[in-house]
Amino acid sequence: MSMPEHRTVTAAVCQFDARRGAVDDNMAAALGAVFRAADKGADLIVLPELWSCGFDNENMAAHAKQSPQLLEQIADEAAKKQVFVAGSLPEAADGHLFNTCFLIDAAGHIAARYRKIHLFPMMGEDRCFSPGSQAVVCRTPLGNLGLMVCYDLRFPELARHLAVNGADIIIVCAQWPAPRVAHWDVLLQARAIENQIFVIAANRCGTDSDLKFAGHSQMISPFGEIAADGGSTVGEAVGRLDLSEIQAFRDRFSTIDERMPAVYEG
Repeated sequence: MSMPEHRTVTAAVCQFDARRGAVDDNMAAALGAVFRAADKGADLIVLPELWSCGFDNENMAAHAKQSPQLLEQIADEAAKKQVFVAGSLPEAADGHLFNTCFLIDAAGHIAARYRKIHLFPMMGEDRCFSPGSQAVVCRTPLGNLGLMVCYDLRFPELARHLAVNGADIIIVCAQWPAPRVAHWDVLLQARAIENQIFVIAANRCGTDSDLKFAGHSQMISPFGEIAADGGSTVGEAVGRLDLSEIQAFRDRFSTIDERMPAVYEG
């Protein structure tokens, strides 16, 4: 599909306390967030990582069995509101469990799925999930959307790969703990600035045992400017993104076109 030169997207990042194992409460929170964000005019809505169950690792296989039904409910809401929704859920496939970011389109279909590549040992992910093996850029009427999940943010190679392969926006779903929230803030800006693209990141808030999650869901422009900020409490932050800023910036200088991969890759 060819895109007009001037494109704008209204996006929303949704943060709530994705409580460990509390599927019914988390489902209600997610549906409420999608409903409110859509009513605020959002075209693209991003939910946190493992929004249905949190890091309930001991019961992750059971949660993965519920994911298709939960996705269907989110897809129904996306179709009613004619919005795109992204968020991470446990997925059972090919005899493995994956931490998968699903992108639902405005017709309620699964447009893309990205299986988290970098698993975070401190949350026990490497003992619960299998790593994904493929980066994903999904071409949509809203623009080209690259998908990442939480710990992926610490690996600039993945973000650069998405940008080189045409991503206009990188979506990040996360459960990023408060003790390292300063890293979260800096890394979101760095991924946007170094690739000259937009970054939309939804992080959980609330607590799990004694671990606090900071929120700080954000939208970052190619210039590193914060277009929307969710703060530290439950809610939805909505911002309008002008995708023509990407090319306008790259017309001045392009960190994508001016790379020298033969020197430092391989």
